Amino acid sequence: MPALSRPRVSVIIPAYNALPELTRAVTSAMDQTLGPDRVEIIAVDDGSTDGTGEELERLARTCPALHVVHQENSGCAGVPRNTGLDHARGDFVFFLDSDDYLGPDALRRMVAMADAHGTDIVLGKIASVGGRAVPRAVFQRNQPRTDIFSSHAYLTLGPWKLFRRSLIERLHLRFPPYRNCEDKPFTAAAYLNASGISVVADYDCYYVRYRENRTNLTLTAADLAHRMDGTRLCFETVARYLEPGPRRDQIMRRHVEWELCGPLRALLPRESEQDARERFFPEFRHWASTWVTDALFARLGAPDRLLIHLLRADRFDDVLTVARNAGADERRGHLVDKGRVYWLHPFFRDHAAAVPDICFDVTDRLPVRHHLEAASWHGGVLRLAGHAYVEDVDSLDPATEIVLRKYRADRPEIRLPTTPCLSAHPLPGEGRRYEMAGFTAEIDPATADGGAPLERGLWNIYLDVRAQGVSRTVRFGNRREGGEVTHPTRRRVTTSQGPVTVVPYFTPYGNLSLDVGEVAHPLDPPCQVLRTIWRTRSTLLVGGRLTEEAERDGGALRLRAETGAGAVYEVPVRTEQGGSATVFTARLPIGRLVEGCWTLTLIMEGPGEDAPRRTAIVPYFDRLAATRWLRFGCRPYYAKPVALGPARALGLEVAPLKVVTGVRRRLGR
Repeated sequence: MPALSRPRVSVIIPAYNALPELTRAVTSAMDQTLGPDRVEIIAVDDGSTDGTGEELERLARTCPALHVVHQENSGCAGVPRNTGLDHARGDFVFFLDSDDYLGPDALRRMVAMADAHGTDIVLGKIASVGGRAVPRAVFQRNQPRTDIFSSHAYLTLGPWKLFRRSLIERLHLRFPPYRNCEDKPFTAAAYLNASGISVVADYDCYYVRYRENRTNLTLTAADLAHRMDGTRLCFETVARYLEPGPRRDQIMRRHVEWELCGPLRALLPRESEQDARERFFPEFRHWASTWVTDALFARLGAPDRLLIHLLRADRFDDVLTVARNAGADERRGHLVDKGRVYWLHPFFRDHAAAVPDICFDVTDRLPVRHHLEAASWHGGVLRLAGHAYVEDVDSLDPATEIVLRKYRADRPEIRLPTTPCLSAHPLPGEGRRYEMAGFTAEIDPATADGGAPLERGLWNIYLDVRAQGVSRTVRFGNRREGGEVTHPTRRRVTTSQGPVTVVPYFTPYGNLSLDVGEVAHPLDPPCQVLRTIWRTRSTLLVGGRLTEEAERDGGALRLRAETGAGAVYEVPVRTEQGGSATVFTARLPIGRLVEGCWTLTLIMEGPGEDAPRRTAIVPYFDRLAATRWLRFGCRPYYAKPVALGPARALGLEVAPLKVVTGVRRRLGR
């Protein structure tokens, strides 16, 4: 690499006794498709004694981009990462652990994403090798630009990301010298100050694995003593950059669940009772009292709410009892009482324990099981069949409803009843507890809105699953039978406001929705317009050819002209065979159009009364000039072609010619 060139990415690899995995890690950085002249690799040997340093020097002799730094052992990964940062020159920094490795195209894809969208951090999809747990929610799809409040990015606080180096240096970020949780405060601070975050989810960028000898720091330094400092710094970092309120609560929730309640439950019982009481419990109590607001408390799961309540109340013995019995108590059943569902923990409504019911309320956390078994049109009515139940709530007195919510619209939701029935499929559970979870429902687009037709737009379908007074509302359709039985075609429906095409469709998440009016799912156009010419001064000829699908459908094609004021004029279209294709011509007598701006559309009705229609705009061609003619043989009129909208549809501005104005223009007055 020329001395003065600036690499795009500095890959920093901290290494301590990292053989044999180290070689794969380093060579994966050397082999990046981004190119050796655009990547610098900084490998920091943290006082290894197993030949790691020698292996790094060997690799460096084969790769000018690899720079090796040797230092005394620090006992953690953060210090050698900091050494790498001190030497880095790249526009971006990527932290690669010595037991992991990169996909060949990883850096190129991540840099391209950051460059295209101006983001400071890029998450590349993480793949597991050998069963090590990896985050999945954030990698469901590519996200060119997002943030921690509208994505699952904050759930992954490992350092294996592409960071813009200017962000790191502006914040003076460095890793604290902790053996565990040293990466979380660093990544949290970067997230909280990033101009934007990108996610590359369509390529396995980073492969994580355990070492053969199981000496990963996450395994050898997993006790509370090595976690407390990092956890404390996580809370302080969030508080430093976010003001109190819902946004802070949203981010704090991750640390309360993962860094406070989880380790307390799993690790506090392993400590001596003296250390648990005197060393760790006061800190956990301080965090629960300082960082868990009442609003955040309400969003936690029941087991975490119970722990936080006991910590706030300074009840060490009860906290230790709850933590020790967490596994067994988690499997206890539930009680339904007045429309709420409660966890039957031993402390529930125990007068001696004196813990409020809110600590055991699981109503909003119980899974809803649902399945779409059939969806089909019967005339203009869409009929649905399936089953739905709230787990651990017997399907007694079911009153499930269909809920229609218009996408991005501030209007009331629409509720439609279902008819309970026996489930068509065997359902889990003892006895007949979910026997009446089956249902059928009808959605009539012509009358669904209180007797009125559904408005034009996208309508998401939800289920409000109800039994024994318990109510849970969920999206519906992502669990369904395969094949045509649950995939109804589009249907043209007659309403009091005229015919409309309704398209049942499944969203990218698999949920059932309705497109009323083909807002987002128009049919392919029935034809291609190839020319527009003036046949006479007052007659426009539109010509082109039909698509193969339109030829097969055999519907009648017509040309429609209409104004925003509601005036409509239609003429039939003549078709004939023209070589290998069917060609068409239409003659529009613009002399019969009233004053206004007219848009032109070609319309083909499908075969059958309920079949949807196909439409095609008539495009604006630059060569079509304005025209003039005499209406009724005496009144001069003109028609001026204009391009309308992003699609450049043809519009005709029709108006009487003002003779006096025209004369003045000719005379130059």
